Amino acid sequence: MNTPNDTPRARLAELVRELAVVRGEVTLASGLTSDFYVDMRRATLHHAAAPLIGHVMLDMLEEAGFGPDEIDAVGGLTMGADPVATAILHAAASRGLDLDAFVVRKEAKSHGMQRRIEGPDVAGRRVVVLEDTSTTGGSPLTAIEALREAGAEVAAVAVVVDRDTGARERISETGVPYLAALGLSDLGLG
Repeated sequence: MNTPNDTPRARLAELVRELAVVRGEVTLASGLTSDFYVDMRRATLHHAAAPLIGHVMLDMLEEAGFGPDEIDAVGGLTMGADPVATAILHAAASRGLDLDAFVVRKEAKSHGMQRRIEGPDVAGRRVVVLEDTSTTGGSPLTAIEALREAGAEVAAVAVVVDRDTGARERISETGVPYLAALGLSDLGLG
């Protein structure tokens, strides 16, 4: 039997604390300054943390009613969402579940297919927007807009780490549910 500190979520929090929390003054993508940075690429691209992220996020989505039977694909604005989407795609496949992933570009390509959303077509599909770390929600909001323009139904936003600085509120204003696997308190930061 798992103890409260031996759950996949608790192991993920420990890995994120060890791998991704960097102390020191930084300016975040939102323009806010902080005395720490959660560099999630150090976790989302790590051999032990990435598979765990996929399973923890998939579990969270399923528990909230957004499992592969209710959604068709996951993804978000490149680059923070890309490894999270891939981890969830692989976690779902390991469970015998069908779940696609997609990438939302900041701008449509000016050559080739000139697509803003890469991967399987999202038109008419129910999707979840992902992000590795969310501060003000700017990246998920950009992805929501692009996906809606492409004809997707955005079912939820799911982030690995929520910095609790307004993202939940801003995204909730769009009518989209907001889910977070970990908060700052899980990382010993709040």
